[in-house]
Amino acid sequence: MATTFKQFLNNDVTTTRTLLHESIPITGSILSGTYNEGGQPTETNIKNYSHGLFQSVFDYPFLSSSANHIFDITVGYAPSSSLNSTSNTQNSDKLNIYNQMAQVLVGHETNGTIREFDQDGDFAAGGPKLREVFFLNFARLLNKDEIKKGTFSLELGISGSTPATRNTATFDGQNFAKRIKIQDTSGSSGYLVNSPAGEYGVLFATGSNDAQGQVTNLAAATDAGIPCGLIFYQAGIAVVSGSVFNSAAFSTTAPLGVLNTAATVGTVELKNPTNVLAAASGFNFISGSSISGSCDAIRNRIFNVSFNNTTELNSTIYFCRASHNEFNYSSNPTYLSSSQIRVKETSLDQPVSYITTVGLYSAANELLAVAKVSEPLKKSPDNELTLRVRLDY
Repeated sequence: MATTFKQFLNNDVTTTRTLLHESIPITGSILSGTYNEGGQPTETNIKNYSHGLFQSVFDYPFLSSSANHIFDITVGYAPSSSLNSTSNTQNSDKLNIYNQMAQVLVGHETNGTIREFDQDGDFAAGGPKLREVFFLNFARLLNKDEIKKGTFSLELGISGSTPATRNTATFDGQNFAKRIKIQDTSGSSGYLVNSPAGEYGVLFATGSNDAQGQVTNLAAATDAGIPCGLIFYQAGIAVVSGSVFNSAAFSTTAPLGVLNTAATVGTVELKNPTNVLAAASGFNFISGSSISGSCDAIRNRIFNVSFNNTTELNSTIYFCRASHNEFNYSSNPTYLSSSQIRVKETSLDQPVSYITTVGLYSAANELLAVAKVSEPLKKSPDNELTLRVRLDY
């Protein structure tokens, strides 16, 4: 008997979920602009906008059709911050950016007010707040479905020197002679879920382990590091406190500065490549310049960024089973010649068919998917076949 359709049973269909990870390294040369025109380094892969609310970093000059958006940088502070002053450059814009990001990432209090970013993520405890921050918003092209927990790393140069131009031996040798590393060290097991944007972890500052860096310039020499920000895994956004550029003596209230008071890096000068910014602390550079100028200062202090992204692959697997008495005949018109089966020489010969295609149909007999085998599979009453068809989405 010729069999054309067969209905799936419950044990013929199963689903799986696979997480795929990819390492994403973002080097300082990309952050600074690695393109030379007339022998001079330019920042053609750094895009500033007329609205001046954020800065975008691309892997190629942004006017090129081959350019891929990597991430955006911006800064902001809370209305309750001591930096809030109408005399500040773009004061209202910085307030709006903070409120917008906080509303999306940490939500509202029970009375309807926008929450402030919390140093340890425990809103109920009312601990130190992150009121002066900069944001790194990574493109979906890089972080895919989410940043893998426990893999985020951001290295910042904290030397006090300020050469005018990045991408030179003088700049790199002086600005990055002393560095700190910011990581979500407890992200794989200690992440939090009380955010409307999904899961997030606390960022901790430690000394850089690189041979060129200094590892003893933190205010507290702890293995876990000093909490200095938050990383939102599904949103792909890192929120870093301006305190990473301040010494512990900068303030008597939490969050204190991250850097050691005794170190020469207690006050870090932050300048963009054209020396627009004056010497400033980690908080003052947020308030004392435009958003674009602050983004330049931060970007030129980033030694590198790295993390692993995550792609969630959901699959439905169909086991298409052909028993010994099924699918031994073909409905292909070429299967017959003058009402005789071509593959049978006598009436006593067993029927034979060759399976080349599997079709998946809906209950309404609509063809939904087609699978092709790499070579025709011989089917006869002497054998049984099970074809595994996987749909990924």
